[in-house]
Amino acid sequence: MRDRNIGRAPDYTVAALTMLGVNLLWIFFTVWALWGFLAALALAWALNYGITLLSRRPR
Repeated sequence: MRDRNIGRAPDYTVAALTMLGVNLLWIFFTVWALWGFLAALALAWALNYGITLLSRRPR
């Protein structure tokens, strides 16, 4: 017997992006507390550079 109650999967995009932001925030604060502002700034620059490289790669 077929199950006719199959629906669409819920869209968790907003929840995933929100939690990504929360996790990045506490990671930056932890790095800042342990090693200082320049280390947090270097981490932010490295993440930005990595994201830029990923966006420029050929498909």
